[in-house]
Amino acid sequence: MPPREKIPGQPIEWLKRAKSNLAMAKIKKPEESLWEELCFNAQQAAEKALKAVLLFHSVKFPYVHDLEVLITIMEQNGISVPEIIKRATDLTEYAIETRYPGIEPVSKEEYRQAVLLAEGVLSWAESIILSRT
Repeated sequence: MPPREKIPGQPIEWLKRAKSNLAMAKIKKPEESLWEELCFNAQQAAEKALKAVLLFHSVKFPYVHDLEVLITIMEQNGISVPEIIKRATDLTEYAIETRYPGIEPVSKEEYRQAVLLAEGVLSWAESIILSRT
């Protein structure tokens, strides 16, 4: 999918959405819910935080859920991405594969790792955007 001509919103608004998704990822798991659903919110938090950084740097991006694609676009546009942030590419599976039945269930430990990765990406994005606004 090609990048959109104009991305709606401002970086701060994207960060607000990312924080909202992270808050949803961190709620106490309701008894009947699945870890996969909470991990999806962790992935969404990281995705929106990365898109906030791209928007902050005036870099167009496609509407994709693949965090590796977003990080590659960052690097192609001269945005330095720390190795620890690149590990967030592991979250992509929570936006795609694990959202459908028939896959191996996500464990509580995998969920905890997903939240830690999302927290790291959000913190990194905030350090870039909030320090320069």
